[in-house]
Amino acid sequence: MGKRPFLHLGLAMLFAGLMLSACGPKKVSFDVELSDFKFTPGAFEVPTGAEVTLNLTNDASVVHEFVVMKLGTQVSMPFDDNDEGNVFWEAEVEPGSAGTFTFTAPSEAGEYQLVCGTPGHLEAGMVGTFTVR
Repeated sequence: MGKRPFLHLGLAMLFAGLMLSACGPKKVSFDVELSDFKFTPGAFEVPTGAEVTLNLTNDASVVHEFVVMKLGTQVSMPFDDNDEGNVFWEAEVEPGSAGTFTFTAPSEAGEYQLVCGTPGHLEAGMVGTFTVR
């Protein structure tokens, strides 16, 4: 048996592996600074169902939250217990610290409201957008 059949088999296996890896979930990562009443950056765009990793750094002197609301919902002011049922995902970072968080992006495309759930921060303008495409 010649080398040619093994070469074809090897190429076929390589091609199949590349195709299968392209079908897997997308992965995105963001470095986010939480400071006095803003997210930097303040807008995020991810593919549907992507694995999202957030490296959150809180440079402020108070606790901050990164709260993604469910599609089609808006937080009422102030952010309170009535809004908790509309939270898609959230993380909290203590002042002067950092954390890495991972979650799966929604499967439904659209623009999701992003807020800080710490009392008074929504009113101070700590909002952003989390767009799923």
